[in-house]
Amino acid sequence: MSLIPAFEIGLSNAWIFVLYNFLPMPLLMLIHKGATGKRQPVPHSETEKKLYPVIWVVWILGFIYSVFLPLELGTIWFYIGLPICLVGLSTFTMVIVTFAITPIDDEPLTKGLYRFSRHPMYVTQLVMFIGVGIASASWLFLLFTIVYTILSVICAGPEERFCLEKYGDSYREYMDRTPRWIGIPQSEKH
Repeated sequence: MSLIPAFEIGLSNAWIFVLYNFLPMPLLMLIHKGATGKRQPVPHSETEKKLYPVIWVVWILGFIYSVFLPLELGTIWFYIGLPICLVGLSTFTMVIVTFAITPIDDEPLTKGLYRFSRHPMYVTQLVMFIGVGIASASWLFLLFTIVYTILSVICAGPEERFCLEKYGDSYREYMDRTPRWIGIPQSEKH
């Protein structure tokens, strides 16, 4: 990794993976808005409300940077980073498919990778972005990954409060048996 990363526009740049991370989000919002007839607001503290625009700015800056960030094809960085990125990419796809095909009106989403983490989208994004940072040999993209992940962790609180309000005891039981980030789920019997 060099102190000053390379800046080149190209088809084989990191933007391919970063764009893939964003594309399903508007579609998922529409699917679940259409299922409920309306989008219910997620409760936020004042600090959380102020951080949401910051998260988007960080993501947009990360995407813009990725457009100019070449993957270091043929280097050890690429061969280490690509498998990590592909694991993140494939597990992110699994989470997106689970989220898209599961109705969430009556009970919380607890299938697929949601059995191992209450926030698998954030976990799989982290893995994918770490892989991209390594494959492109960019300490700056790894820094973006850290900042974006910290901001995403802050988003988990309002999402869980929303789910507690919406699903009540069934979500509380899910929280009791499923780790927030990653781990082995506890038995469903209490």
